[in-house]
Amino acid sequence: MTHKNSPLNCTSAEFEKAAIARFCSLITSIPRNCKVFREPWGCSTVLCVDCAACPELLGKIREQAHLLLISAQDLGLANSVIFKIGNQVKGWSNIKNYS
Repeated sequence: MTHKNSPLNCTSAEFEKAAIARFCSLITSIPRNCKVFREPWGCSTVLCVDCAACPELLGKIREQAHLLLISAQDLGLANSVIFKIGNQVKGWSNIKNYS
C-alpha cells in the first residue's frame, strides 16, 4: 500500500500533474507565470496555455505551436492547444494542422 505523500502516489491526477510539469520543463519559451492546464473541450481534452500574467508574450508563445503540440502529444496530454488570456480564447492549434 502506498502512503499519500509517497513518491509512488500513482493517481491519474498525479500523472497529469507530472506530465504537465514535464511539458513545462521541456518548453522553455513558456514563462513560469503562465498557467498550463488541461480542460475538456467538446468530446476531447485540450491543453490550455493561459497568458493572463504575460499577455505581451502570447504572440511569441503561439509561434511555438508546432513544438507545443508535438510535446503535448508525446506526453499524452492532448492533440490540441488553446491559447488564452484569462477566459478569452486567443488562438487554437491542432496536430492535424501540421500533419
